[in-house]
Amino acid sequence: MSSQIQGRYFGTGKPLFGLYFKTAILTILTLGIYRFWAKTRIRKYIWSATSGDGDSFEYSGTGLEKFLGFLVAIVILAIYLGLFQLLLAFIGISIIPEDDSQAAIAAQAVAINLSILAVLPLMLFAQYRARRYKMARTRWRGIRFGMEKGAWGYAFRALGYIFLTIITLGLLNPLATFRLEKYMADRSWYGDARFEQMGRWQDLYAGMKHVFIGLGIIIAGVVFAIVTEGVGIAGVAAVIGYIWLLIGLIYYRVYAFNYLTRNKVLDERVMFDAHLETGAVIKIFVVGTIVIGLLMAVIFGIIAGIVASMSSAIMAGTASPALFVGLAIPYALAFLIAGGLSLVMITQPMIKYAVESMTVLNAVHLDTIHQRAADTGADAEGFADALDVGGAI
Repeated sequence: MSSQIQGRYFGTGKPLFGLYFKTAILTILTLGIYRFWAKTRIRKYIWSATSGDGDSFEYSGTGLEKFLGFLVAIVILAIYLGLFQLLLAFIGISIIPEDDSQAAIAAQAVAINLSILAVLPLMLFAQYRARRYKMARTRWRGIRFGMEKGAWGYAFRALGYIFLTIITLGLLNPLATFRLEKYMADRSWYGDARFEQMGRWQDLYAGMKHVFIGLGIIIAGVVFAIVTEGVGIAGVAAVIGYIWLLIGLIYYRVYAFNYLTRNKVLDERVMFDAHLETGAVIKIFVVGTIVIGLLMAVIFGIIAGIVASMSSAIMAGTASPALFVGLAIPYALAFLIAGGLSLVMITQPMIKYAVESMTVLNAVHLDTIHQRAADTGADAEGFADALDVGGAI
């Protein structure tokens, strides 16, 4: 084995789009049940298209275990939310207002927000479980990855860091980013070798510079408007500041990814490097979005033309139910095409760029790593699927 391993991704658009389209059709025909198998098949394709030193990754998860995990999660969620609603009713707060008074509407708003907050710990719990499941079902050179239990510990820590980030108006966001990633990384394994997240959370502030600039432009515009009553200048500053802020958030995500990757260590010897660039990430997203938008405009334009040609029958009321079904099918297919194009033209290029930006250093030490016992309790992503968190891939 060479001393360095460069990540490679060999996936292409045509087979992935075909796989997505076929599994999406099956998902519709099964009223959504097949989506667990669909996600599994797409993951298997992406994992197998990712390689290091000529060896591809393997994904061993199954659709059945994801489906069963989802059913268990739905039952638990139903009981949990039912008990929470009983608690709200006991203290006199209802999601459904008894009348149209302002007090009743305010109570309804409070109940809805409390219900969302009640689900937040489960969403954070699901994020950790989803990552643990994917780690446990991933192999490279026959050696499995793994992750220790700790979902509730992650959820409660994440709640605390979210609170700190909010009350400090985002100033402690680097602390949250670093500590939560360290919590997960320090519990992750490749075979019998353990990962460790090194570095300092204060170093992530360098990635926040464009966020601060964007906020500064917005604040400066507001102050200028108050002092000079120049509403127009304030509006321009708000637009510029908002765009700068969005780019700054992307810059921070890219910076944090590079920094955290470069400061991860496996078995105290194997190190990693990553060199993502913000401009390249934005370019993939923008170009992909523009191309997809143009293609979908053409497709929907053709469909609209077909509908217009049949408008006389529809307006006269002589159109048969089969005609309406026939018109609905092209629209459904168009949305499926949009989803497939997004996967092929945005998600896959992002994965390819991220994988090929990574390098494993001192890779010869990987030859000394052996298999580790399978992690018990690495259940399927039931909560992640039920709450739609953890990422599509």
